[in-house]
Amino acid sequence: MRGRPRAPVVLPLTGPVRFPDPGLYDHDGLCAIGGDLRPATLLQAYSHGIFPWYGEGYVPMWWSPDPRALLDPDHLHVSRSLQRRIRRGGFQLSWNRCFPRVMRECGRRRPEGTWVIPEMVEAYTALHAMGHVHSLEVWHGSELVAGTYGVQIGGLFAAESMFHRATDMSKVALVALVRSLFGAGIELLDVQFATSHLQTLGAFTIPRAEYLRRLDVVCGLAVDLRALVPDLGAAAD
Repeated sequence: MRGRPRAPVVLPLTGPVRFPDPGLYDHDGLCAIGGDLRPATLLQAYSHGIFPWYGEGYVPMWWSPDPRALLDPDHLHVSRSLQRRIRRGGFQLSWNRCFPRVMRECGRRRPEGTWVIPEMVEAYTALHAMGHVHSLEVWHGSELVAGTYGVQIGGLFAAESMFHRATDMSKVALVALVRSLFGAGIELLDVQFATSHLQTLGAFTIPRAEYLRRLDVVCGLAVDLRALVPDLGAAAD
């Protein structure tokens, strides 16, 4: 008989935060509630395979689902139609050009609601200023048509959200993200959940235990993404 799910840890509102071992929790992975979104708290969470996810009006909730979804160059799938769209061009890529705007756009036009609430934008903007959060943008002229962002610790890049305002541009953003990050030394690109959209691009899942083992290795790597130039690489050939 299976036991009852382990209760999440209640984190203090102030002072040092210690996250629990996420491997002790069920597949949903709700590990902790409460706490704060200070940079030190967020960095500790991501380095333990945990991320915040909650809506406006709720206390912070901290998750580590099982399995975990990843993207990498070996599994990346660029369809023939997407290859043609990339070759046709007519768009430009940038890196960290307008991070706060990208994050805000990720929270707009979502009828189901959003977790990209003002306190999240403030917290991740602080991490961006420290060099731990980065955005990739896709432009059509002066119009921002797609973007994505994520948290970096060493060789980990934890992609958080994305948006698009033009057909296929979210796919272009993700292809550029994969090619660029792995070319710069990232070894683990976490996309959290294998949505149907991500699966069309080759997202795959691994058990949480394996994810945590890989995470423990890559977080200590020296990878500097501040001067990265986004590139579609072989996808544009």
